[in-house]
Amino acid sequence: MRIGVPKEIKNNENRVGMTPAGVGTLAAAGHEVRVERGAGLGAGFTDDDYASAGADLVDAATAWGAELVIKVKEPLASEYGYLRGQLVFTYFHLAGVDPSLTEALLASRTTAIAYETVEDAEGRLPLLAPMSAVAGSMAPIMGAYYLAKFNRGRGMLPGEILGTTYGNVVIVGDGVVGRHAARVAAAMGTRVVIFGLHPSREPEIKRINERIEYALSNEQNLSRVLEETDLLVGATLIRGARAPHVVSAAMVGCMPSGSVIVDVSIDQGGCVETSRPTSHADPVFVSRGVTHYCVTNMPGAYPRTSTFALTEATLPYAVRIAAGGLDALAADAGLAKGVNTHAGFVCYRPVADALGRAGDYRDFASSKPA
Repeated sequence: MRIGVPKEIKNNENRVGMTPAGVGTLAAAGHEVRVERGAGLGAGFTDDDYASAGADLVDAATAWGAELVIKVKEPLASEYGYLRGQLVFTYFHLAGVDPSLTEALLASRTTAIAYETVEDAEGRLPLLAPMSAVAGSMAPIMGAYYLAKFNRGRGMLPGEILGTTYGNVVIVGDGVVGRHAARVAAAMGTRVVIFGLHPSREPEIKRINERIEYALSNEQNLSRVLEETDLLVGATLIRGARAPHVVSAAMVGCMPSGSVIVDVSIDQGGCVETSRPTSHADPVFVSRGVTHYCVTNMPGAYPRTSTFALTEATLPYAVRIAAGGLDALAADAGLAKGVNTHAGFVCYRPVADALGRAGDYRDFASSKPA
């Protein structure tokens, strides 16, 4: 199969869809791998690294012209013209991005295989997990930075100073993002409360760090702590669907002036009502006196770590897709759940529901020609 790895063009996105070692694995299996010139430079991989691994160095149009395109982030509007019915394997987050992307995918009959909805045999999300872990680990660090007074923050450094604990960090969501955020925040020495819907996870979270408190996530419990919250981390997830507004605008208004929200759920629309997407170039805005950090590609700040972690997760799936094409997708129920669009249909129900496109929905098995 012809496989393309284009250069990412999202603001300050320096990750790349495949490491040179990953390209080498695909090339050794007999596939023609086309890597756009300069695609890996931001992550520290040179064109020579890719050429030595067996890749052909090409321009953007040639990389996109492959049968299987492997990326990191969703295609942007300037890339829609490259969509011509190929298989595209990347993060899409269709429920949370501009609906025009879904329209372009349907019009071009592109098969969109979304990392974030692929499931393993246990029903976990193995391709979402590595970047969720990176973003979760980043959240307390970014939050602490914007709490600094020179960033218009309230001047509270979350942590332990000479045995005294300072600051209050609230994390909404007890999944991969939430647990990694809690680990980092607790290591700083601050008070950490994680709100979730799965009390059975409390022992697991306590094993991360005994100082982490667990609470049932509901409006009453959240409202009780927000008046003293320095940093709120949004970490909710509904698979493939738009994130619910767990924190309302009124609740944000109860937070102290100069406090910070890091809404990691922003890729799926954000779990805080006042959130809106931002970029690494312009990462924050203030609403209700609270600084909001809502960057839609947080792991892009650490592209080398992120590219290694992402490739480790995606490469086994890429190998199978390259070897079997649509048949490989049909043969694996968990991988098939990654198919968000195919043959002009939306093939993932939560996306169709979120975008009001129930009439365009058809499951992958019935949309695939016999």
